[in-house]
Amino acid sequence: MKKKLFLIFLLYSIFKPSVSFSIVEIDITRGNLDPMPISVSPFFSNKDSRNKIMDILKINNLGLEISKVIENNLEKTGLFNAIDKEAFLQKPDIAHLKPRFEDWKLIKSQVLITGKVTSKIINDKDYINVEFKLWDVIGAKMVDGFSLTTTPRSWRRVGHKISDKIYERLTGENGYFDTRIIYVAEEGPKTQRVKKLALMDQDGFNTKYITLGNELVLTPRFNPADDKIITYMSYFRNMPRVYIVNLQTGEQKVVGDFRGMTFAPRFSPDGKKLIMSLAKDGNSEIWVRDLETNIQEKLTDHPSIDTSPSYSPDGKFITFNSDRSGYQQIYVMRSDGSKVKRISFGKGIYGTPVWSPRGDLIAFTKLHKGKFFIGVMRTDGSGERLLTENFYQEAPSWSPNGRTIIFYRETKTNDEGQGFSAKLWSIDLTGYNERLVKTETDASDPSWSSLLGN
Repeated sequence: MKKKLFLIFLLYSIFKPSVSFSIVEIDITRGNLDPMPISVSPFFSNKDSRNKIMDILKINNLGLEISKVIENNLEKTGLFNAIDKEAFLQKPDIAHLKPRFEDWKLIKSQVLITGKVTSKIINDKDYINVEFKLWDVIGAKMVDGFSLTTTPRSWRRVGHKISDKIYERLTGENGYFDTRIIYVAEEGPKTQRVKKLALMDQDGFNTKYITLGNELVLTPRFNPADDKIITYMSYFRNMPRVYIVNLQTGEQKVVGDFRGMTFAPRFSPDGKKLIMSLAKDGNSEIWVRDLETNIQEKLTDHPSIDTSPSYSPDGKFITFNSDRSGYQQIYVMRSDGSKVKRISFGKGIYGTPVWSPRGDLIAFTKLHKGKFFIGVMRTDGSGERLLTENFYQEAPSWSPNGRTIIFYRETKTNDEGQGFSAKLWSIDLTGYNERLVKTETDASDPSWSSLLGN
């Protein structure tokens, strides 16, 4: 069967951008309180092409919609401020060909983004070609651009891929927009919640439900080596059961039933192993299971509760939480279980540690004086910073560039149990850009994918 590719052509050689540069300087220890003003010109279409696209997609203006995706993505980072299109002095088609930089400077824009959408017929099938250009208004030059051809249904992904390119060019870091989030969708009263696995684009669109809601599902996790593979835990006949699902084919595999499981599994960085916490003989330990041989190995052996393990991105270390010091703290050990070291020493109870994909930080949940915090610390425990606090929040998950954390937050209920909700939120490492993440229902236990492949 011929593999279906998202991109048919991706030609960076069409344009000749200038040498590499970075306008935005990001300091993760402080907020960017002065976002860069940018202009996202609506991507225009030729008349004939526009009419053809309208027939395919049944939307009013494809180019405008793509530019909105880009604008929303960039503004969500807190690093950019999109100038109102009503202030633009130059038409989109002319600006794409050759901007009048004086006009864009007049409205205080530092960066201009332009684009063009045309239709193409390839092997009697309809495609769209999207051109994109990134302009340095201050330097009066084009600095990047590409052209790609894809199916009309993929127009939102085009916007995400362009957003990633712009973000990378302007910040010097990889983007995180062409990604997906899997989470537990929740509906109903707090005491009778119906929970289903749900998958969506990182901006909340294209939601799909993976399970039907007839079984309790918990803590889905992406395979960091393959964005199409997830694992999750469910209860089958009151027994914890671990599944692996191929999101592209729908194929579902039962890894096994795990009596005494206390925390859902995570993949190793290469996707070949699952690490989990299992309680046997009343004692909770960290175990790892080889997915090729199905051999399980116990990594910790201590008369305490060891749980919520997470690998470092190079696979050499594991962070987990344990109460072996008397109350729950964060520990780090080698991937073979040796050289266990406590790294958290602040006041409060620590849990759910997750290693950053960049390898430099560990995110965690902290309970102190009746409040829940989402925070980060260096991998040796130094530099602890609490990013956000609330009544109840937990389960941090990193964006693939290690810049943003997604988590979920619950609200209080009244004496009758009313007023409960569970929502996804995101925050960057500065702690200044906290945002509600759009979902169709209540949501919990999010996991962020790596950048999507073709």
